[in-house]
Amino acid sequence: MAEKSAKKQQDVFVWEGKDKRGNRAKGEMRSNSQVLVKAELRRQGIKPLKVKKKPKPLFGSGNKKITPKDIAIFSRQMATMMSSGVPLVQAFDIVGRGHENPAMQELLMTIKNDIEGGNSFAEALAKHPLYFDGLYCNLINAGEQAGILESLLHKVALYKEKIEAIKGKIKKALFYPAAVIVAAFIVTAILLYFVVPQFSTMFRSFGADLPAMTLMVVAMSDFMISYWWAIFIAVFALFSAFVQAKRRSKAFRDFLDRSILKAPIFGAIIRKATIARYARTLSTMFAAGVPLVEAMTTVAGAAGNVVYANGILRMRDEISTGMSLQMSMRQSGLFPNMVVQLVAIGEEAGSLDAMLAKVADFYEEEVDNAVDGLSSLMEPLIMAFLGVVIGGLVVAMYLPIFKMGQVV
Repeated sequence: MAEKSAKKQQDVFVWEGKDKRGNRAKGEMRSNSQVLVKAELRRQGIKPLKVKKKPKPLFGSGNKKITPKDIAIFSRQMATMMSSGVPLVQAFDIVGRGHENPAMQELLMTIKNDIEGGNSFAEALAKHPLYFDGLYCNLINAGEQAGILESLLHKVALYKEKIEAIKGKIKKALFYPAAVIVAAFIVTAILLYFVVPQFSTMFRSFGADLPAMTLMVVAMSDFMISYWWAIFIAVFALFSAFVQAKRRSKAFRDFLDRSILKAPIFGAIIRKATIARYARTLSTMFAAGVPLVEAMTTVAGAAGNVVYANGILRMRDEISTGMSLQMSMRQSGLFPNMVVQLVAIGEEAGSLDAMLAKVADFYEEEVDNAVDGLSSLMEPLIMAFLGVVIGGLVVAMYLPIFKMGQVV
């Protein structure tokens, strides 16, 4: 709501004026009115000559959607700016105006104006929860409170980059086979609808008995031609029902999360990715000085899987009663023995954040290797799958021709 109100209250104004040396200057500024823009320009030593509201495009703003990758890049740019000694507001101005995504520019300029208006960095970010979650805001707030904002920004940037990288790996692992199945379905539908009927007409003119495989393919083709609309509606209805159920039903989402962990091959990759996300998030928060019990709540929200989220919340309750982290992890049954042992060593040595970071590095590399190995494994399997599906159709069509050739 805060984000929507900010956008309604402030417009973009285009201005022209002269600086103290008499040189002409122009630019854009976000504000609530022309009067405020002129006042701000005078404060900066610029005599305003022309100020007008920037017209909005006729068919929408054309802004691209702000993605998590945009936030990760912004985090790294701000960390670099702050480590170079650039003041916070000026850093926002440089990063915002230099961004290629107009929507991201608008977001950063809004945050910059909030900071200029007296809000802290964390408070300004918290007004946009769609892009900056509780973890992000908590880390920035901890950095501001402790006077180590530069250090925390680097940790936030590293965290966002690692999380986005592992998300990309998971999407790659899931997208490849799904894309092949869709392509095979489309090619099969084209063959059944356009190619097989041509052969079917020719076969009927032979007047001879057709092989069972050919009869089956011809029957499939006839069904496709007669009821293509029903097939299309059924596929669309199933896809829509799946999307709506996933969006609206928590029970269905929980079922998917539990099922994917049990899936062969993919389940192991998802489990490793979830452990890596857990270790990376907890390491980052612990290094920022966030108390362990409080950090576990945020870590549960960032787990990305309901099985691990519920397990981490149970661990949080056990830790709040005095149990150690490594003991609660062991009792949850969600973490391999190696992870539990490393956490135990970290707790005993007082370097839990560093040990968790090593766990995250290890499992992120494991995910990389697993996805690369899966890609290598899937290529011959996909070739075999396409060969059976497409090749089976082709063979079924040519069997009668081979049979006639043998008779002749």
